[in-house]
Amino acid sequence: MTTTTVQYFAELLQRYGIDTVFGIVGIPIVQLADTMVSKGIKFIPCRNEQAASYAASAYGYVNDKPGVLLIVGGPGLIHSLAGIYNSMSNRWPLLVIAGSSSHGDTHKGGFQELDQVSLLSPFLKFTGKLAPDNIRMITQKALNHCIQGTAGVAYIDVPADFIEYEKPLEGNCHIGDELPVILTPNKCGPDPSRIKEVVQLILKNKENNILVVIGKGAVKNSHEVRRLINKFNIPFLPTPMAKGIVPDSSPLNVSSARSQALKTADIVLVLGARLNWILHFGASPKWNSESIFIQFDSNPETLGDNNISPGADLSVWGDIGLSVTALMEEVVRQDPCWKYSGISQAIQEKIQFNQTRLLKKERTGGTQLNYHQVYGTLRPLIDDYRTFLVTEGANTMDIARVSFPTNAPKRRLDAGTNATMGVGLGYALACKASHPELDVVLIQGDSAFGFSAMEIETAVRCQLALVIVVMNNSGIYHGEKDTGSDLPPTALSKNCRYDLVGKGLGANGFFVNTLSELGRSFQKAVQLSRTKMETSVINVIIEPGEQKQISFAWQNKPRL
Repeated sequence: MTTTTVQYFAELLQRYGIDTVFGIVGIPIVQLADTMVSKGIKFIPCRNEQAASYAASAYGYVNDKPGVLLIVGGPGLIHSLAGIYNSMSNRWPLLVIAGSSSHGDTHKGGFQELDQVSLLSPFLKFTGKLAPDNIRMITQKALNHCIQGTAGVAYIDVPADFIEYEKPLEGNCHIGDELPVILTPNKCGPDPSRIKEVVQLILKNKENNILVVIGKGAVKNSHEVRRLINKFNIPFLPTPMAKGIVPDSSPLNVSSARSQALKTADIVLVLGARLNWILHFGASPKWNSESIFIQFDSNPETLGDNNISPGADLSVWGDIGLSVTALMEEVVRQDPCWKYSGISQAIQEKIQFNQTRLLKKERTGGTQLNYHQVYGTLRPLIDDYRTFLVTEGANTMDIARVSFPTNAPKRRLDAGTNATMGVGLGYALACKASHPELDVVLIQGDSAFGFSAMEIETAVRCQLALVIVVMNNSGIYHGEKDTGSDLPPTALSKNCRYDLVGKGLGANGFFVNTLSELGRSFQKAVQLSRTKMETSVINVIIEPGEQKQISFAWQNKPRL
């Protein structure tokens, strides 16, 4: 009895818990994709490698195990670099499998020939080329590297002649044998002396303003972080994809007074977040110039990065859950009765002012709809606990971050660390493939929609029912009121019928100009998603927006 190397490889992946693969087939990997399906692995064929790579990237994040991408070599791999880089930057587990030229065609200009191992090895955690005698080793090493330490990307190269090879079932090659172990990622506890120093600093400065910043790196430690916040009454600020680690509805959430909270913070505990552009590099003028940042992270390379405060020397390396637990225990040991004073009166007033202002914006309209009106209408229609909300775009995403709070972790996905446009539909496919029982709502700007709109057909074909809301202002950042011939680079065609694009690809299409149309269309789309597994595109025409110079908050810093 014999089995092909492809059958053996697919069986190994299945036994290691790989249940879903995203990709696009072609020579020489068609046979591998077919074999994966025969072994019970769900293969989701996308329309573009970029979108497939983003889907696999997000699948790894949502499921806390390696997402898997299967693509052809050469140009297929190059198209996939977007998702590879996305996983690297966000520190998500991803296994990339790509076809390559036969060994005998190397250096001859073989079909789509590219030395992919050499190309990727300087940047990824592991790269390996399959051969008939190393399948178990390469597969185990690749999957293990994806999850051990800081999560990341591994690559397996599949030569064409490997796919055609028949391998006898002999000795240690039998599929029924015990598999090489992939260890559950080890958790490293913090240095007790460092925790003691941190607590001493906190208690010594307990009259000062204390703030906890929560990053998506703490998403697996929601229980411990919630206990810390609630037990000691400490104000917190989540970064965009960390929303819900502690419920946004908590009275200790200062998101609605973000600027003032940053400006007045004296001691900042940074849990699983990087002091990058999202947090203004931990620098003034956005932050208090005297702020002390104490970073908690499982990745030692994060500690001290962009941290020039005295708190850099107190950085805590270790599993965030274990570190937070140790911090709580040490506080109780040093001062059993300590509890922080909570949010200051000034910030409470600012929160109330900003929340009132947001509600006013949602009730104020012009001749066309605007972002705030649309979001104010959609928010009560979204069931928070049973909905993934993916947002993508410039204003579309930024305003959505404020308009759609959540009380559950991993329910808000957006452009993330890289501020990447093009992730939306891939992320939405990954969420629905991971949890078909949940609603997946994707809100995109019209520019962002254009990056991967053909994946609507993927959603329809694979019955991954999505609710897609396109915020159509006919432009990038803003549209143009004057549609003359001399249009700026930010302009798009006015009032494109993206709903008809959806219909042409097999989805339902809704064209919306009023709030009543929006409410009816959205509720209908959710119903069709739940009952008939149908995807819908809701094309919402909104005002072009202010015609002003484009700038970003992180750019607004003193000039030298």
